[in-house]
Amino acid sequence: MFFRIENFFCFSSFFNRLTLVTVWLLGLLPCAASVRLPAILGDQMVLQRDIDLNIWGWAAKGEKITLRFRGAYYYTEAGRDGKWSVHIPPQHYGGPYLMEINDIVIRDVLIGDVWLCSGQSNMETPIKRLVERFPEINESNNHMIRYFKVPTQNSIVDRQEDIPSGERWHSGIASDVMNWTALAYFYAMESYRHNGIPVGMIVSSLGGSGIERWIDQKYLKNFPELLLDQHAVDSLRLAERDLGADYWTEEEYNDSDWPTVLVPEYWEKAQRTTKGVRYYRKNFTVPEAKEGRHAKLYLGTLIDSDSVYVNGHFVGSTAYRYPPRIYDIPAGILHAGRNNLTVRLRSDGGDGGFTPDKSYEIRLDDVCIDLAGEWRWQIAIDQEEVEKYKSRLRHLGQVGSGLYNGMIYPLRGYGIKGVLWYQGEANTGDPSYYQSYLTRLISNWRAQFGQPQLPFLMVQLPNFMAKDTVPAESNWARIREAQFEVSKEVPLTALAVTYDLGEWNDIHPLNKKDMAKRLFLCARKMLYGEQVVASGPRFKHMRTDGNQVVVSFNEIGKGLAIGHGKKLQHFAIAGSDRKFVWANAIIRGNEVVLSHPKISNPQAVRYAWSNNPEDANLVNKEGMLAVPFRTDNW
Repeated sequence: MFFRIENFFCFSSFFNRLTLVTVWLLGLLPCAASVRLPAILGDQMVLQRDIDLNIWGWAAKGEKITLRFRGAYYYTEAGRDGKWSVHIPPQHYGGPYLMEINDIVIRDVLIGDVWLCSGQSNMETPIKRLVERFPEINESNNHMIRYFKVPTQNSIVDRQEDIPSGERWHSGIASDVMNWTALAYFYAMESYRHNGIPVGMIVSSLGGSGIERWIDQKYLKNFPELLLDQHAVDSLRLAERDLGADYWTEEEYNDSDWPTVLVPEYWEKAQRTTKGVRYYRKNFTVPEAKEGRHAKLYLGTLIDSDSVYVNGHFVGSTAYRYPPRIYDIPAGILHAGRNNLTVRLRSDGGDGGFTPDKSYEIRLDDVCIDLAGEWRWQIAIDQEEVEKYKSRLRHLGQVGSGLYNGMIYPLRGYGIKGVLWYQGEANTGDPSYYQSYLTRLISNWRAQFGQPQLPFLMVQLPNFMAKDTVPAESNWARIREAQFEVSKEVPLTALAVTYDLGEWNDIHPLNKKDMAKRLFLCARKMLYGEQVVASGPRFKHMRTDGNQVVVSFNEIGKGLAIGHGKKLQHFAIAGSDRKFVWANAIIRGNEVVLSHPKISNPQAVRYAWSNNPEDANLVNKEGMLAVPFRTDNW
C-alpha cells in the first residue's frame, strides 16, 4: 500500500510531520488511489480530432479526479456508482502528448482520425499473412498510425462496461507492425499518406460471426428468434441467488420458523428438492470452563460440498463429498452457554445430506458435544428451479447481440471518425434479412456512439468459389445486393466494390491493400469533400427495345468502358420463363445494350450475379467497377 503526501517537508516541525504520519496510519487519510481506466485508454492511443472528447473510468465513491492534458486541468469526482468522466473540448490534430489522470500517466498520445473496424475474419486477417505479397510491410516506419485490437468477449446476457485487459495500442513501425491486422494497416497508411493526419484503427471483429451478433437486442425486436428470454434470465438470476448469503450464518439469526430434520440423514424427496443448496443450523451448549478454548469439529462426511460456520465465523470447507470433515474451531470463538453451528451444503447429484453412522461432534479436550439429533434447515437455492429456467435459455447460441454487448458497447465513450465494416460471409446461408440487419446495425451504432451522422464505409463481398459456366442463383450475390441497397438508402454510407479482388479457392483474399484504397477513396469523397469518382457505374433504368434490353447507369464518370478483355462479360438476360442466359453486351454511348438470339422478349437483366463474378468487366473510364445488380425480384 502506497501513499504520496504532497509537500511533506513544507511542515515546520518534526511534530507536524509525525502527526500527519500518525493520522495516515490510523486510517484517517486515504492510503491508495483506486482510479481505473478502460482498457482502450493507454499509451500510444489516438484520440479523435475536432470533437468533444470523453475520458472516463472508475474510482472509489467520491474520489477526486484531476486530468491534465496539453496545459489544461479538468476536475471531477467519482459518483456513487464509482464512475467518473471528463469532457475535453475539441482538439486540433497533432502530438505526441502526455495525459495525466491523478497518478496515472498516459504517454505518446496522438490527436487524429480514429476508425472502428468491425466484421468477421477478413477484418482481422493478420498482417503477417501478407508479408510475402507486400514485402514493404517489413520496412514500415510510420509512428503516426496506431492500432488496437479488441479482445474477444461474447456476452449474450449482459452489456459489458469494459473489454478484457491485456491488449495495448501498437504503432506502425517495423518492430510493432506484426501485431496489426491487414486491412486496418493498409487503410491507415493510405489515410496518413494522403492527409498527413495521425490515424488510429480500433479493430473489433471476430471470425465467423454473423451480423446479428453485432446488433443490440432492442434493434432486433422484429426477429423474435434472436431475442433473449429476459424473463427467464431474471428468473434464473433470482433462482441462483443464495438466499442465505451473509445473514443465515450469523449466530443470532432467528431460525425458529425453519422446519426441523434429524441429523445424520440423506435428503429426502419430501423436502421439496433433491439438488441445490441448503443451510443447516444447530445450537449447542459449551460449559463455562471451556469458553474461548480451541476445539475440533467432526462432521462425518457430507454430500457434496460444504462451508461451515461457528458463531458466524467461517471455520472450513470441502469441495467434494468423500473426505471426512474435521475442522479446527480457533480459540476465542466459542463462549459459555448457547453457541451456533451452521452448515451450508450443496448437492449436485440429488443424494445430498449427512452420511449416517459417522461422528458428528465437537471435542473440547475432555468434553464431547454430540451434534446428532434435531437441526433446523432451509432451502437457499433450488436447483430444480434453476434448471427449469436454464432450459428456457438453451437457444442462447442463436440469440443475437453477444458481440455487441461485449465488444462494441464498452467502446461507446470513445470518439471515432467512422466505421469500416467488412462482414457478410457468415450470413450467406440465409441472406433474406441481411439488408434489414445492416440497416439496424448502422442505426444502433450511431445512437450508441452519440453520432447520428457517423459514416459507415462497407466492403462488398469479393468473388469466391469456382466460376459458374451458366448463370445461376447465388446467395453471395444476394448479400452483395443487400449491401448495395443499404449504401443507396442510408445516408453517409459508402460501398467499396471488390469482386475482382477475391480468390476463388480462399475465403480470405490477400489483396487487402487495394480494398483499403477503395475504402479510402470513399472517405475522400464523403468525409473530406474531395471531387473524386469513388464509385463505378450503378444501375439506373432498364427498357426494352424489341428483342434488346437497354440499361442506363448513374456514376458513369467520364463514360462507360471495358475494364479488361475485348468485350463485356457477365451480363445475363431472361425471358418470361425466368431462365437466364449469358447475353451479348455492347456499350452504346452511356448505355449497355443486351441481347440473345434465343430470347425475343427479354424481361430481366442480371450483372455480376454469381458467387464469383471475377470476369465481370464493366467500369467507368476512371476504372471503378460497376456495382452488381439485378432487375428482377425472382
